[in-house]
Amino acid sequence: MAIFIVRGPEASDAQLQAAPPLPSKVMNALVHRALDVGISVAQRNCRSEQELLDSLCAADHNPDDVILLAPAACVHSARLQRLLPRLRNAYVEVHEDTSGAPQSCLPERLGHRLGIAQGYCAQSYVLAMELALEHLCCSDVGDRVHVGT
Repeated sequence: MAIFIVRGPEASDAQLQAAPPLPSKVMNALVHRALDVGISVAQRNCRSEQELLDSLCAADHNPDDVILLAPAACVHSARLQRLLPRLRNAYVEVHEDTSGAPQSCLPERLGHRLGIAQGYCAQSYVLAMELALEHLCCSDVGDRVHVGT
């Protein structure tokens, strides 16, 4: 089993650019949490909509894997919205926003979405990881965080 962190491009004027790397403390926490339960983690920061779509297709080889998907500038992409229902993987939608300025989300009932993690800036990935681990029945190992209390 694996968890794939797939981050869409960010808007920058008229061009799209890859999202900046996650803060090292957040990324280290995600990797250590996954390793605690024997799950590998891979991350891809995409520079374009096509790269995002290709990355999602590449991650879709094992239906037991979970994707942490940050659509970013592609949140309204018709191509992304057509692809997600065809994927076998479950995903958690992630937004690096604050509770005071929420970002747009993908439409409801789009593929196998487990939930939405937003409102906690980069820490939204920590919440998304716990949702993914609960789905994989691995959340009690290590007993660090309980989501949903």
